[in-house]
Order: sequence, then C-alpha cells, then structure tokens
Amino acid sequence: MGAGGRMSVPTEGKKSKPEPHQRVPHSKPPFTVGTLKKAIPPHCFKRSIPRSFSYVFLDLAIASFFYYIATNYIPALPHPLPYLAWTLYTIVQGCVLTGVWVIAHECGHHAFSDHQWLDDTVGLVLHSALLVPYFSWKYSHRRHHSNTGSLERDEVFVPKQKTGLSPWAKYLNNPPGRILMLTVQFTLGWPLYLLFNVSGRPYNRFACHFDPNSPIYSDRERAQILISDAGVLAIVYGLYRLVLAKGLSWAFCVYGGPLLVVNGFLVLITYLQHTHPALPHYDSSEWDWLRGALATVDRDYGILNKVFHNITDTHVAHHLFSTMPHYHAMEATKAIKPILGDYYQFDGTPFYKAAWREAKECIYVEADGNEKDKGVFWYNNKI
Repeated sequence: MGAGGRMSVPTEGKKSKPEPHQRVPHSKPPFTVGTLKKAIPPHCFKRSIPRSFSYVFLDLAIASFFYYIATNYIPALPHPLPYLAWTLYTIVQGCVLTGVWVIAHECGHHAFSDHQWLDDTVGLVLHSALLVPYFSWKYSHRRHHSNTGSLERDEVFVPKQKTGLSPWAKYLNNPPGRILMLTVQFTLGWPLYLLFNVSGRPYNRFACHFDPNSPIYSDRERAQILISDAGVLAIVYGLYRLVLAKGLSWAFCVYGGPLLVVNGFLVLITYLQHTHPALPHYDSSEWDWLRGALATVDRDYGILNKVFHNITDTHVAHHLFSTMPHYHAMEATKAIKPILGDYYQFDGTPFYKAAWREAKECIYVEADGNEKDKGVFWYNNKI
C-alpha cells in the first residue's frame, strides 16, 4: 500500500485494491447521522443478553483452556522448550484476553444489554480482572467519543502542534528513536495514561484515572471512581496472594505476560484508529461532532479482527453508533459505506507496518495555511 490509506468500497466477493493515499474530506458532509442510521437494518441496534454473554463465556472458556494446557504441560517440557512455550502462551492468551477487554469496553458504552446495571456489573468484573478501573475509563472514554478529533477537548492521543513539540523530538525522529518511542508506548503507555494522563488531554492540574478528585470527572461521577479503585485493588490483593502461594515467576508467566500483551494491543489499536496521515483534526472554530467521529480509520488485523470482536475493522461505525453491539457492527459498516463514500477511511496495511509508518509520518499537526481551512489540521513530520 506504500504510504496509502484509502481503499475503495469492496465489491461483493472481491477484496478491493488499495488506492494512493489521499486526505479524507474535511468539509461538512452531505449526510446526517439520521441518514446513516436509516441505512442500517433496525435489528443491528438490538442488544441480546444471551448473545452478549455467549462471547464472554466463549472467551473465558478459551482462556481457561490455554491456562490448563500451559500449567499442566509446559513445565514438563525438556529445557529449553518451556521458554518458547511460555512465550507462545503469553501471545495467544494475551490476544484472547484482549477480546475480553473489548467486551468490557462494550459494557462501558451500554452496548452489552438493555440494562445499565448489568452492563456495569459485567464491565466492572471483566475490566477489574485486567487491572482497568472500569468506571474511571468509562467516563473518560465517553468524553473521547463526545470530542473525537478536537484538538482542545479530545481525551486521548491528542496530537501536538509543531510549536508544542518537546525539544528532544528532533533527536527521536530517526529509526532508533522511533523504536524507543514505540517500545515505551506499547509497554508502558497504558499504565502511564491511567496514572499520569500521558498522551491525554491537557488539564490545568494533575489528572489521574484512580483519583476521584481528578479534573477528568464531574462531581456525580466521583463515588463510582472509588468503586473502580476498589475493584482493581481487590485483584491486586488476589495477585499478591497468588505470588505468595505460587511465586513471582509463575504469576508473571500465567498472568503478567498476557496482561502486557493486552495492554500493548489496546494502545496499538487505539493509536492506529486515530492516527493516520489522511485524518484531519479540528480546532474549536471548525470542529463538530460528526466530522470528528468520521476522523477515524478502520484497520485490518487479519484473523485478530475476530479475536478482538471486530473493534479493529468497524471503528468508524462504532464512533457513529457506540451503543450498537459489536456482533452487528460489520453489517452496519457495510450498510453505511455507500453513504459515507470518501468520508469513510479504511487502511489494509498490516498493523505492524502501519504502526511504524504512522510513527514516522504523524509527528505533529498543523494547518495548511489556507485561510478558509485554518481550523483544520493535518499530520506532518518535518521538524
């Protein structure tokens, strides 16, 4: 695909060929959210408790199977095969647990069932098990969906303008520097965001997802932040007891390694959904919700699309209709593509190549200098 991003709408039974990269239209679209909703079959908006739970049970059953195989057979392998086997387990189990993470994320959007209490209960349990503060992230993520593409109000992966770059940015604008940045981003990025709001929206004081008094939250949300903290602390205590009983290395192999994979994938997925040379960002003079929601890109992760419940290749539809269950998102995406036309962005570049390309090309955003479009910003990499 080269430097490209746009793909034409696939024809039935054939995969589309990539076209050269071109920017997504940034003017007000000739359609409305209502127009898009009417194009989607009504059943796509219906949430089913049995069907939603079937994905939870399937993911947990697969994760349990891998745990059983790993703990019962890997220790019996002759040296040095256990090192290879544990590495394989870490990657595969991490992918499965990323699917569990996605379901918990869906609960935060009230897309799991018609009952908010049920969504919050399932989401709290699943996210806490993966050391995610459920309500804390639910509220900050909701604000991300409300302000996508806004340079002033978006919550995560808010690009810097050239004047806001750190002095050392030019020293990292090379292959070794990009390797270092991507390594830190995909290993420490998630806990750094939760703890210190790294890569998040700037606030006038310290922002932390575990702090009920954080400026991220409103007064009516603060009590639920404490519930999130309690859920994470309960899992941390359970892990502490597990380490005492089984040892640190066993706990890391069984749980810690896969969790690192989960954290890496969720940062990678979010990064690639909102970082692309074709995508605009807007300041307050140009931003509106629909154009912001369309400033996202669907990606192709191969077989992992299914493992991740299609959060990867239906993200545009997800931003437009976030309460829609994931198991209807593919059908909805197909229905709205003809209406979206050039406003729909899909990039089939393999995700590992795309991450490297975006790290190289998407360093900061700036306006083109056109007076008419001075509130529209595009990625650049010339430092």
